[in-house]
Amino acid sequence: MDRNGVRDFYANLKSSSDLKTTACVAATKPHHLILATFKQIPDAILDRFYGCGVPVPLGIEGLTVLDLGSGSGRDCYLAAALVGQQGSVLGVDMTSDLVQVSQQHAGDYCARLGYDHTNLQFVEGHMEDLGQAGVADNSVDLIISNCVINLCPNKELVFKEAYRVLKHGGEMFFSDMYATRRLSPEVKGQMPWGEGLPGALYLEDFRSLARSVGFEDARIVASSPIDIRDARLKELAGHTTFLSLTIRLFKLPDMLESDPEDYGQWAIYKGTIPGHSHEYALDKCHIFEAGKATAVSGNTAAMLGTGSTRLARHFEVLGERSTHFGAFSEIDYGKSPL
Repeated sequence: MDRNGVRDFYANLKSSSDLKTTACVAATKPHHLILATFKQIPDAILDRFYGCGVPVPLGIEGLTVLDLGSGSGRDCYLAAALVGQQGSVLGVDMTSDLVQVSQQHAGDYCARLGYDHTNLQFVEGHMEDLGQAGVADNSVDLIISNCVINLCPNKELVFKEAYRVLKHGGEMFFSDMYATRRLSPEVKGQMPWGEGLPGALYLEDFRSLARSVGFEDARIVASSPIDIRDARLKELAGHTTFLSLTIRLFKLPDMLESDPEDYGQWAIYKGTIPGHSHEYALDKCHIFEAGKATAVSGNTAAMLGTGSTRLARHFEVLGERSTHFGAFSEIDYGKSPL
């Protein structure tokens, strides 16, 4: 992979219409509260956005947020509004031109939000070495990233660094491109790196990599297919298809297991996350209706009930892990004991 080539590609890219795939065109319609916030973000920031999703969750007031590969800064600007004046947002990107663009408007934007200080900062750096960007161990509540990890030559280092800087109970909520099959080195060598296809991990390889650094039980929040517009790229891809996935990972050492296990636990959503008063989707398989007790695995109970996660105050988790009932059965999911 030519890192300088990728840097130059995005520094010189003027519009997503110049791309050969829909990888950088978000297919999932954002929440109306997020759409409203987009209207406040400067056009100079929005015009140079190239992402494959909207990996900025609601309900993040007061959090410390880190954006890996922040680009022009759109997601950082969105997060700055959602965390409020008491929160903070740091964007890290290797492209100096984009860092300058994103930093240029931060002060005025925060002033328009009514803040008495700027809670938004951007630095030039690599996500494989966040120490050089000044990010300390156990210092971040939430990591976001939008379709850039596929561009990194050493993805294991990216996830190791993410795990290092997250606090206990911290969350990585990100969008990226994944493949349904492993691409051969020969095929990868004929694909342009700028649009990310040759760097897209086979999904099961990603799960293994995430587990190896401490992130057990990756959860897919949203997915959409990526359309290859270029005939030559489509021919090279063959039967391999590409997906834009939004995924969440939690740093909960010794609390998450490789497979879902049943401890007889239940979770009740309080309906208190902004924009989600009636239900909340933890992922594509777990949607919690407000006020309804729902059977959950030990892993899900840890994500929702551990006091150090941002979701814990929005859920009541019933039961503990004193008794093991075997593998968690999806057949029981959703049946209420009340």
